[in-house]
Amino acid sequence: MIDLFISAFVTLFVVIDPPGCAPIYASLTTGASAVQRRSMAIRATLIAGFILIFFAMFGEALLSFLHIDLDSFRIAGGVMLFIIAIDMVFEKRTERREQRAEKLMATPEVEDVSVFPMAMPMLAGPGSIASVMLLVSQNSGLDRALVIFGALLLVLLLTLAALLLAGPFMRLIGNKGEAVITRLLGVLLAALAAQFVIDGLKASFSSLA
Repeated sequence: MIDLFISAFVTLFVVIDPPGCAPIYASLTTGASAVQRRSMAIRATLIAGFILIFFAMFGEALLSFLHIDLDSFRIAGGVMLFIIAIDMVFEKRTERREQRAEKLMATPEVEDVSVFPMAMPMLAGPGSIASVMLLVSQNSGLDRALVIFGALLLVLLLTLAALLLAGPFMRLIGNKGEAVITRLLGVLLAALAAQFVIDGLKASFSSLA
């Protein structure tokens, strides 16, 4: 169970990427009051948590309804995560986030960014949705599901803390520190994504044998 918790925590932490979301949130909420920033951070985390839990619980049934094999989803999810990892290593993901932030900051009024783009697609994006679905599908049983949800809860709490402390956090690590963290997480995510693909291929070929 401890190994499962660590594996789920690392996977979700790397995909959701609280350190990477913090500077974007800080730039998106420029001009907002402290109360507004706190309210949007809490709301974004809660909405993202609800979305991820929903897909973790009912995602497999949705795949079955759409006649999509779970092994195929494992492979597709692994490929998707690998693409995200490449973007992280080469800073493409950060560039897209910054461009999205600049567009939203072009509006003079303080805009509520809790639902879009923070909750979706930054926190509960394709990568994190695929990750929770894969983790739950690979670990049947209520006790294992609760362990995964516990890891998700911890990641979301760390994400909320990162959003609330976005300003001081960015001043502490700086742009270079953020770039180093993002690249390290990207390499780790690439390895996890490769494992998802390998597991999916193994399961597919074993079912054909």
